[in-house]
Amino acid sequence: MKILAIDDQQLVLLPLEKRLLELGYDVKIETNATKGIELYETFSPDLVIVDINMPGVTGLDVVKHIRASENPETPIMVLSGNTQDDIITEGFELGINDYMKKPLSLNEISARVKRLIGAPEVVNSITNSDVMIQERCVGVVIPCYNEEERLLSDEFLTYIDKNSGYHLCFVNDGSKDNTLSVLKDLQKGREDFITVFDCEKNGGKAEAVRLGMLHMAKKEDLDYIGFLDADLSTDLADFDDLVKTIETSDFKIVSGSRISRMGANITKESARKIISLTINFIIRKILRMDFKDTQCGAKIFSKDVIDVAFSEKFVTQWIFDVEIFKRMSIHFGLKKAKAMLCEQPLKRWIHADGSKLSMKDSVKIVFQLGQIAWVYGGKKESKKVAVSNHLEVV
Repeated sequence: MKILAIDDQQLVLLPLEKRLLELGYDVKIETNATKGIELYETFSPDLVIVDINMPGVTGLDVVKHIRASENPETPIMVLSGNTQDDIITEGFELGINDYMKKPLSLNEISARVKRLIGAPEVVNSITNSDVMIQERCVGVVIPCYNEEERLLSDEFLTYIDKNSGYHLCFVNDGSKDNTLSVLKDLQKGREDFITVFDCEKNGGKAEAVRLGMLHMAKKEDLDYIGFLDADLSTDLADFDDLVKTIETSDFKIVSGSRISRMGANITKESARKIISLTINFIIRKILRMDFKDTQCGAKIFSKDVIDVAFSEKFVTQWIFDVEIFKRMSIHFGLKKAKAMLCEQPLKRWIHADGSKLSMKDSVKIVFQLGQIAWVYGGKKESKKVAVSNHLEVV
């Protein structure tokens, strides 16, 4: 029994394809709706699974084509994050057989497929899957410098195997140990979910993150892109909470915060904590920034602000996060930028041994704040923002 699945997000199609193949179906996938229609004509599937929101040719266009084809009775299932009543109603009026709203489990999708077209003649014995098909796809940049001993490979692999919609980009920042080899081994067999971006020379965390973010922004199927520390001082489950916040709000950046609160596991070395509090005080008072913890290494961005935040090289190495917020303020205006930014407390953050940020580097940050104030202090809001603010006042 043959199934054709069409969705512009490959990270959605791959776990779906794997599951249906495990069940014994003959499966083909396509991320381009036009090519999907061509494949429908040659593959003659027993079932078509299609997304609604695709660029150019939409899922409803695919439905219309099938219903006007030589095999108009081919069963069609829609798998989409679109929950608009008029769209769902139009789909059923066009003749779809089922409408599945993301997110949902592979188990439920499998059950619906079996109900609609039956099980394959040869049914493979497999266990239930705990994988969820998500509505959004997320890229995560992880800068790595001499992480051979600290990289928690199993935790990364376990997470992407159980959570669809994630693509990890490990940036090797000119490591002098075997970090690159470790990353290549980590990538084997999961090339569709893991990218290794190799920088031959060490450029520092700021540049590694910047290059990784710009590289991931080229992937059309990603909705959000963020970065995370390689030592998982913020774990992936907590990072996913940041993603859930940005996808259910109008925020453009959601930043993790290590501010201690009831029920959270937040640990720091006392000396580092004092330095951190001092830096944050300076940021708030001198640079007039409201964030309580700009330096947390877990942030998620809407794809449409990546260019604003990362197109130019950063002035500083360790506090580029502050520069990101300054760039947003300059580009959009302070009032609008504040509405785009969200600081979300983490449930867990643990300082890992072997951190690259020494106490000496921490002290240097105070002087780097002066650099930021000097460089960005002379930049003005764009004329477009200034005019908009003037009109608001009028």
